[in-house]
Amino acid sequence: MGFKIARMLVRFFLLFVFRIKVTGKENMPAEGGAVVVINHRSNWDVVVAGVSSPRQLGYMAKSELFKNRLLGGLITALGAFPVHRGKGDIGAIKAALIRLREEKIVAMFPEGRRVKDNETAMAKPGAVMLAHKARVPVVPIKLSGKYHWMSKINVIIGKPVTFEEYYDEKLTVEQLQELTDSIMKNLRSLDAALPTGEQA
Repeated sequence: MGFKIARMLVRFFLLFVFRIKVTGKENMPAEGGAVVVINHRSNWDVVVAGVSSPRQLGYMAKSELFKNRLLGGLITALGAFPVHRGKGDIGAIKAALIRLREEKIVAMFPEGRRVKDNETAMAKPGAVMLAHKARVPVVPIKLSGKYHWMSKINVIIGKPVTFEEYYDEKLTVEQLQELTDSIMKNLRSLDAALPTGEQA
């Protein structure tokens, strides 16, 4: 199943499930590679962000999601590829770098697990590491709202963040984590301008 067909079918299905509002589509780079970072609260995040983005998101998704035939087939059609958590999946990193150098999008959930709205988790620096190596921007996407039938889900696409001043440097583990924390702080604040009740 092609991406455009898959996205069209999923969008149609979601019309009967959630009320999705997308803000900031103009912030997604129209061309070139980019790493998209997304907060993670539910398996729905993969699908909702995937159909809301103006460009195809190539997900680095946990391998467990592909065990379900229906979900695995769907997220594969939307551009996902598996990552084996905790195993230092070099293959997935190489695949992501190739995709970025082909001027495509790689999307990641830096928190590495589902995080409830009232908690925070330290994000892993993989997204920033990939963006730095491939010399591409990071685009934050914030998802907010409850995944209940016909509830409103806000998808806010933030402005790209670049690390041009670091391109000729080898970043330390500490620097990668600091940049990651800054990106996540930016992401978590994206829905601050939404009316009370619509924020995560």
